Amino acid sequence: MANSKTQLHPPSEKKTLWAWLVGTFFGAGLLKPGPGTYGSISALLLWFISIHVFHPTPLAQTIGTTIAALTATLIGIPAATIVARESGREDPGHVVIDEVAGQLIALIAIPADWQHALISLLLFRLFDILKPWPIRKLEAFPAGTGIMLDDVAAGILALACAQLIHLAF
Repeated sequence: MANSKTQLHPPSEKKTLWAWLVGTFFGAGLLKPGPGTYGSISALLLWFISIHVFHPTPLAQTIGTTIAALTATLIGIPAATIVARESGREDPGHVVIDEVAGQLIALIAIPADWQHALISLLLFRLFDILKPWPIRKLEAFPAGTGIMLDDVAAGILALACAQLIHLAF
């Protein structure tokens, strides 16, 4: 997949509002520097607040987080596709719904305390930035699918590592 700065064609003057709201996660992706980190932190904060407002059982927390991650992924694929096309870029940095989905995956079954949330955030950002094999290969999928799947994989890897850390301590 090309660099997010790679211009495919001139940007469109038309902006599809729902796709831009979802793709930038309500503007988090427009923040500088590091819009992906802002997307991840936004997801983590929403998760943390919702857990502490609703006080779900651990099973309900896991189910709710899984549903949120799946929803972000399924809505994120078409939104990322549209925003990428309208931006004229293959993988625009301001699309952060992929980080939101990946971060939510990394939070599935994580104890609802700030220490575990921070570990989840750090692991997800590490894997999202480094993109170890086979994560980088997932970027080759077309349009929004490629934009989303590498972060989904980074989230799965972060979740697995966070679970191992939790079990070890």
